[in-house]
Amino acid sequence: MPPFTIDSDNNITTLGELPDGAAESPSFSNLKELARLTVHWPLSRLVETWNSFAGVAPFDDLKPVKKFTSRQTAVTRLWQAVVRLRPQVGPQATPVATPQTKPKEPPAKTTKRAHATKVAVEARLDKKAQVIAMMKRARGATLSQIIESTAWQKHTVRGFVSLLGSQGGEKIESSKNADGQRCYRICK
Repeated sequence: MPPFTIDSDNNITTLGELPDGAAESPSFSNLKELARLTVHWPLSRLVETWNSFAGVAPFDDLKPVKKFTSRQTAVTRLWQAVVRLRPQVGPQATPVATPQTKPKEPPAKTTKRAHATKVAVEARLDKKAQVIAMMKRARGATLSQIIESTAWQKHTVRGFVSLLGSQGGEKIESSKNADGQRCYRICK
């Protein structure tokens, strides 16, 4: 058990081993030594020491007290708190051999691919938004206007309009204008 020191301000410190000059601060390493060290202390100092622990991390579960029922109770409870100060060192883990794996592709290729996919998705979403905005105009949009702005083929535009009406929840009006061109309009 590593030794602990306590100074006149009731600060308790854990040490790996007693350093030179530790004689000024009383030290203890077990319950009996703590009891011997505090035998001449007034109970009020034990209360102050306890309350300096209470409510402070990692002692959030400890509650401050006004007095202890006996010196033995005070010393025992202080010792239980002090023991929690020492670092909890577990047994050293045994090294585990990791299986050798093939090196992955360089991240540059993955990054380029991901970037290209992202750009394509954004462009598709932009085109969809653009077509919907065109169709919300008062006169709507003709098939040729949509093809011109999106570079889609006729069957792609017709499929998009169909899906927009069936799955998009939009009410779409399809008609031919005076020039005989197909015109799509989203009704409000």
